[in-house]
Amino acid sequence: MADIPALPPGQIERQQFPRFGLGKFARRFPADPDRLMLGIRGDVGREMRIGNEFQSLPRIEQQSDFHCVTTWSVRGVRWGGVRFLDFYEQIALPLAKPLPGAELVVLRGEDGYCSCLPLEDLLHPDVILADRLDDQPLDVAHGAPLRLVAPAHYGYKNVKHLVSIEFWKDRRRYRFPFPYPAFMDHPRARVAFEERGRFFPSWMLRHLYRLLIPFSVWNFERALARYRARRLSGRQR
Repeated sequence: MADIPALPPGQIERQQFPRFGLGKFARRFPADPDRLMLGIRGDVGREMRIGNEFQSLPRIEQQSDFHCVTTWSVRGVRWGGVRFLDFYEQIALPLAKPLPGAELVVLRGEDGYCSCLPLEDLLHPDVILADRLDDQPLDVAHGAPLRLVAPAHYGYKNVKHLVSIEFWKDRRRYRFPFPYPAFMDHPRARVAFEERGRFFPSWMLRHLYRLLIPFSVWNFERALARYRARRLSGRQR
């Protein structure tokens, strides 16, 4: 039997993949988790929206570990979707035409969350726009109808409920979600380099973030249960 690779520095394995995030977003859900509509904006020659065009891209399945910045990890998560590289080369580049130097990519979710990554990181072949999880359509708990999966980066870069991908020449149009402090948002957040945040040593952030896990899991699961109850009640009327 092959040896199981060690987890990255500071990470602890979880068996279950929880709904998780910043507390402000626990009760925010997409209006229609079954409808995919993605805007392409920013420093581009033509702003546009795509829906069915997404389905024309080549599909892949991928198994990768997911690492949350708060120190938990889930091994071998099975995703399905399209490579960001294919989206960029077959849709964004020829149709929206990002301007020269527009290499900061801002990703926005319908829940109001946003994050950013350099274009060069997103073009890695293991970065995908996912609409399936564990051989099933992606559900609202993990980002339906579409989310980013960037295995080399902490989970807070993996934006859920994607509605907009923006290409910018600089950071002036980007801010980490208010009221969360800037130190929480590393420009790249690479797991291998333990880039958990800015200004503070990673060992300090490990201990700080780990304290947040139990409440965050409970808070997000409670909000999800209430959301599902409302949806069920609405269908039964």
